Amino acid sequence: MSAYVVMIREALRDQDEFNTYVTAARAARAGHPVTPMIGYGEVTTLEGVPVDGILVNEFPTVEDALAWYHSPAYQAALPHRQAAADYRVLIVPGVEH
Repeated sequence: MSAYVVMIREALRDQDEFNTYVTAARAARAGHPVTPMIGYGEVTTLEGVPVDGILVNEFPTVEDALAWYHSPAYQAALPHRQAAADYRVLIVPGVEH
């Protein structure tokens, strides 16, 4: 069953640091079965507190998503994201159709 990594950016503090993160995070996808689904486009908030941006990546399984997140390449990118912005990051399993 598919799994989705949902990254909700609450606030961006440092654009240069974020740009460094984006470059490293894109490179960290190599060797992982990831499909980018949503990438920081315009967000229309219908309820709740507005967010600064949302990224969604699809993986074949939760295990694949966890393997990507815990990979050395993504872990090297992670400190740049943490320095650049406030985030919530979740892994959500898909549903059977």
